[in-house]
Amino acid sequence: MAWLVPAIHVFLGCDKERRGCLGQAHERPARFVLEEVHGIDSIQFQLVTNHLDTKGIKAVQHQNIVFHALLKQIPWVVVDRLVEEHCADGDPRRLKTKPHLIAMLHAQFCGLQSLRQIETNLQSHASKLYHLGGCTISKSTLATANRERPVEVFAGLLSALMAQLQAGYRRKIGDCVWLIDSTSLRLNRLSGNWAQFSADVCGAKAHIVYDPDADQPLYLIVTAANVNDITAAKAMPIEAKATYTNGLKD
Repeated sequence: MAWLVPAIHVFLGCDKERRGCLGQAHERPARFVLEEVHGIDSIQFQLVTNHLDTKGIKAVQHQNIVFHALLKQIPWVVVDRLVEEHCADGDPRRLKTKPHLIAMLHAQFCGLQSLRQIETNLQSHASKLYHLGGCTISKSTLATANRERPVEVFAGLLSALMAQLQAGYRRKIGDCVWLIDSTSLRLNRLSGNWAQFSADVCGAKAHIVYDPDADQPLYLIVTAANVNDITAAKAMPIEAKATYTNGLKD
């Protein structure tokens, strides 16, 4: 490709003060000089440059990533309603709900274990976040959002997604057998104001109604670990004619 630079100079070279354009001093068009000196057809060369210089044409078209397709399943209208209902974006100085949710979903799908990992991973994909509606987030900003954003926004979104899954899998209600079970998770002392289990232990418990045939959860509520399963079950919505049973453990 070393011939391109002299070729361009021959094609575009012009001395207006003395001879005019190069090639015209000998009444020979510049394209013949290109052909004789470098073996180039300057007409074809100009056509190529015109094509590359055309405004509005992108050399590489934008392609959506897999994460973009996953986010399309989120009912953002529901998210907006929940944000307004719970005043989740009341402070304009703080992280908005949408990029917050995108960051946490990204962390879940990538199996990230800490706020620092989330921060680093988002920075490594900064160029793609704009098209998703997300942004890079520092770990301190993310910690503040996790602590102060109303949990009802995410709980409401989870319920909407569960209902969305069930819409594609409807069966006769008399054939439904649903499982009720719970699972516990140990927490650190920061959750002591609501999840104190004993003097030294804090924990949370997820109470779930599960459809084994559809292989999907139907309902979820999180309580402190010392809340009895029966207490949580009494607050669960009950579907008429459905059969509920306690989940069996191996």
